[in-house]
Amino acid sequence: MLLLMALFPAAHLLLHGTHISHVQSPKLHSCGLNSPCLRTYPPKHQEETAYKYQTQARIGRKAKSEVKMEKEEGDLVVDAEKLRFEFLQVLRGRRTAEVPLTVEPANPVKHPLFQEIPRPTFSEAMESCPKVEIKNFSSLLKEENLYLTTEAGEQGRLPVLILSMKGSEERRPAIVFLHSTHKNKEWLRPLLEAYASRGYVAIAIDSRYHGERASNLTTYRDALISSWKNSDTMPFIFDTVWDLIKLADYLTQREDIDPTRIGITGESLGGMHAWFGAAVDTRYSVVVPIIGVQGFRWAIDHDKWQARVDSIKPLFEEAQKDLGKTAIDKEVVEKVWNRIAPGLASCFDSPYTVPAVAPRPMLIVNGAEDPRCPHAGLEVPKSRAIKAYGEAHSLDKFKLVAEPGIGHRMTSFMVKEASDWFDKYLKQQAA
Repeated sequence: MLLLMALFPAAHLLLHGTHISHVQSPKLHSCGLNSPCLRTYPPKHQEETAYKYQTQARIGRKAKSEVKMEKEEGDLVVDAEKLRFEFLQVLRGRRTAEVPLTVEPANPVKHPLFQEIPRPTFSEAMESCPKVEIKNFSSLLKEENLYLTTEAGEQGRLPVLILSMKGSEERRPAIVFLHSTHKNKEWLRPLLEAYASRGYVAIAIDSRYHGERASNLTTYRDALISSWKNSDTMPFIFDTVWDLIKLADYLTQREDIDPTRIGITGESLGGMHAWFGAAVDTRYSVVVPIIGVQGFRWAIDHDKWQARVDSIKPLFEEAQKDLGKTAIDKEVVEKVWNRIAPGLASCFDSPYTVPAVAPRPMLIVNGAEDPRCPHAGLEVPKSRAIKAYGEAHSLDKFKLVAEPGIGHRMTSFMVKEASDWFDKYLKQQAA
C-alpha cells in the first residue's frame, strides 16, 4: 500500500506549500455585502494580509495568482488572497475529523453507478476529443485505480482513476477531469484516453455522493435534502472542492507529474467544481470549466433561477414545504443556496471567484442559450476578470466563449476549444 505523509493534521493545514496554522484567522462575517472578502473603496488604505498562499514550486515567493484589483473609487474590489482564505474556512467549517492523507489501491469499476434513467451510453462530444493514434494503444496505456482519504467518514474516501502512457520517465503535465450530475469518473474515460495519448497524465474522480460514493439512484438527492435540513454537509459543489485540495496535495507529490502544470476541467456540475477548485487552490494552473460558470446572485435578482433549480428540484421542493411556501420562489432559492453552500450567491459567486483565478490561464466555455448558465449573468464576472488579467499583464490568458445556439450541453466544439487551451498552456515547459 502506498502511504502519503500526513499533510493535513487539524492544526497544520498545508496549502500551496505554506503552513497557515500560525496565522490568526481574521474575524469572519456572514457572506454578503459586509463580508471581509469584498471591499468597497474608499477607505483609502487596507493593511496587507498576513497570509500569502504560494505554489509548491515557488515556496517563499509570492504566487503569481495572488492578484489584487487596483483601488478605484466606487469599485468593488476582490482581495484574492483573503477570498481564498475565507473560502477555505467555509470548507473546513463542515468537515469531519481531519486524518492523514493516505493512498490505497483499488480495483477497476466494472459496473459504474449512474443516478439517472435511462443510463447514458455514449457521448459524441467526448469521443470527438483529439487523440493520437498509437499502435497497440491498449497495451501501452497505464491505468491506476486508487482511493485517497480526504477526511474521516464514508464520503472522505475519494475514488480516483488515472490514465497515462507507459515508458516516459519525464514529469508530465496533468489534467483533472470532473463529471456532470449523476454520472461518475468512468463516464469520462474517452477524454482520459485521448489526453493520455497526447502525453498527459489524465485524472478523474467521483464527486461527493456519485459513482463509488453513492449506493443507489437517490444518494445525491438525499444528501442535498439532508444538507438543507441539517446544515451538516455541503454536497453541492463545496465538499468536492475540499477533495480537490487534497487531490492536489497527492498529485504534486507524484514523480510522473510536473507540479507546476496541473490543469482542471469539468462539465456542468464538474465545471462548477473546476471553477471553484481553481479559485481556492492555485496549484491548478490552467482552468477550463465547461457549461458550469454562472451568476447565482444575478439569476436570483433577474428571475432566471428556474433552470438551475429544476436540475435538482427535489431539494427546492423540500425547502418550499419547510418554509411554508405555496411555490418555489427566489426567497426559497436564496435560502437554499445560503444553507447548503454558504457564499455561493454572495461573496464566492462568479464576480469574485472568477477574477481570483488571474493570472492563471482560464477558458470559460458555455452555450449562448444555456438557461442554467445565462450568458447575461456573466457580464460582470467577465469584465472584472478582464480587469484582473489586465492588471497582471495577462489578458491573453482569459477567454470566455459562448457557442451560438447551444443550451446546456457540452459539444464537440467545446471539447476542441478546451483541448487547444490545455495544449497551449500546459504543453509548454515550466519556467
